[in-house]
Amino acid sequence: MLLEPAIDKLVDKVDCKYALVCLITKRARLLLDKKNDLLTEQEKSAVTMAAIELQNDTIRVAFED
Repeated sequence: MLLEPAIDKLVDKVDCKYALVCLITKRARLLLDKKNDLLTEQEKSAVTMAAIELQNDTIRVAFED
């Protein structure tokens, strides 16, 4: 379960819980595939790191038609 950052604050950035889940899942998969050093240094899961990146505006949402 994702406790920090708060999901309610993240949904405001994306406007839809489904899109939020898709975005965080996709970014977490990229972090795991790259075996990012941030994951091992801070001992946080890929999902948590992806959520933190969204909260800090490190990643942005782009919708395609």
